[in-house]
Amino acid sequence: MPSEFAAIAKRAAEEIPEITADNTALRHILSKRKDYARAYFDELAGRFGKDYVPGRSWKALAEALLKALNYRHVADLGAGEGTLSQLLAQRAEKVIAIDLSPKMVDYAQNLAISNGLANLEFRIGDIEEPPIDDSSIDLAILSQALHHAENPQRAIDSAHRILRPGGRLIVLDLLQHNFSEARELYADRWLGFSESQIASMLEKAGFTCIETVIADKEETHPKFQTLLAIGSR
Repeated sequence: MPSEFAAIAKRAAEEIPEITADNTALRHILSKRKDYARAYFDELAGRFGKDYVPGRSWKALAEALLKALNYRHVADLGAGEGTLSQLLAQRAEKVIAIDLSPKMVDYAQNLAISNGLANLEFRIGDIEEPPIDDSSIDLAILSQALHHAENPQRAIDSAHRILRPGGRLIVLDLLQHNFSEARELYADRWLGFSESQIASMLEKAGFTCIETVIADKEETHPKFQTLLAIGSR
């Protein structure tokens, strides 16, 4: 009888739509708890930049790390004026930058040409349906773009679609916050995302080896925090 009751309870739980999301969030939380080293580096990331060290900054660190990346084909989804795309193009064989604004794309493409970056191509398109062939990209990046998407899950699904097997997605976005004025000031559709939300979306899209970390914490109001998430196809 106990086993029969357990089976009935299990079937009932499976019919609750929230159960899958809850299980994903729980797995992510348990994974984070087990990783003591990651917790330590989370703390380090939060302290980075608080103490003045001549010549040390997030910008300098980011440029150094970008130069160390070794990916042939890269997609910068929601590229804006293309600053990140230009940095990536210094190392990659080909960078495709996607943005919804024709004026922004025109400006960024002319800038890339003037800087001699023939391997950097800008295309007009939506991050939820980027004009990029399936399984053609080694590294896809969504940098502060996801909170502008009408459907963030669709954007992550599309990133999975364009990646080759073994390719990676990097998401940089705002951690969930309560600064509602961002909708008006910055045209944000979403007030950031929690770590478990991002992890759940990546898992639903089919990504594996998912990691998340709080990469930066601003000191001034509204004290935005930057969430970094990585997943493999």
